[in-house]
Amino acid sequence: MVKYKLNYFDVAGRAEPIRLLFHYNNQPFEDFRFKKDEWPKIKSKYIFGKVPVLEVDGKQLAQSGAILQFLGKKFGLSGKNEWEEAKATEIIFLCDEMGYTIEPYIDAKFGFREGNEKLRKDVFLPAIERYFPIYEKRLEESNSGFILPSGLSFVDFSVAHLIKMMNEMEKDLKFKYPKLVDYSKRFYSLPQLKEYLKIKI
Repeated sequence: MVKYKLNYFDVAGRAEPIRLLFHYNNQPFEDFRFKKDEWPKIKSKYIFGKVPVLEVDGKQLAQSGAILQFLGKKFGLSGKNEWEEAKATEIIFLCDEMGYTIEPYIDAKFGFREGNEKLRKDVFLPAIERYFPIYEKRLEESNSGFILPSGLSFVDFSVAHLIKMMNEMEKDLKFKYPKLVDYSKRFYSLPQLKEYLKIKI
C-alpha cells in the first residue's frame, strides 16, 4: 500500500486543496504540520526549500499544482481525456500564478510585512480583476457546474479553495462574482468532504 505524507505549515494555505483531495477520496495520509518558528530548522530537508511537499513512499514531490495533478490521475479526477487534463492543468498554473501575485498582500494581512492597505489596492484587488473573470468564463463554458465539462476534477479543489479564501478576505466579492462564490460553496458542500470540514470547524 502506498504511503502518503503531506508536509506543510499548520495552516490551510497551499496545502489545503491537497488535503481536501485526499479526504474526498477517503485516502489515508499523514498530515504533517509544523509551526512557523520550526521552519528554519527543517527547510533544508525539502526539495527547493519550499512546501507543500508530498512524500510518496519516501520520495518527495513539490509544488501544489504538480501534487494535485499527480493525485488527480491516481484518483481518476483528471478529466475524461488528455485534452481535459491539459485544460485542468492550464487553470492550475493560473491559480499558482495568482497565488504568487497576491502573496505580498497575504503576508501583510497576517502581519509578516507592512503595507496591508496599499498592497490591497495595488496588488490584491487588481489580481482579482484579472483572474476571477477567467475562472468565471471557464465555469460558464463547461456547463457542468465545475471547471471541466465532464465534471469534478483536481483543478476544482484549487479554484474553489482560492475563491473561498478570497471571499473571506474581501466580502464584496459575493456581489461582484456571485457565480464563483456559489460554485465554491457548492464544492464545499460535497458530501465526501463533510466529515473533514466538521473536524476543521
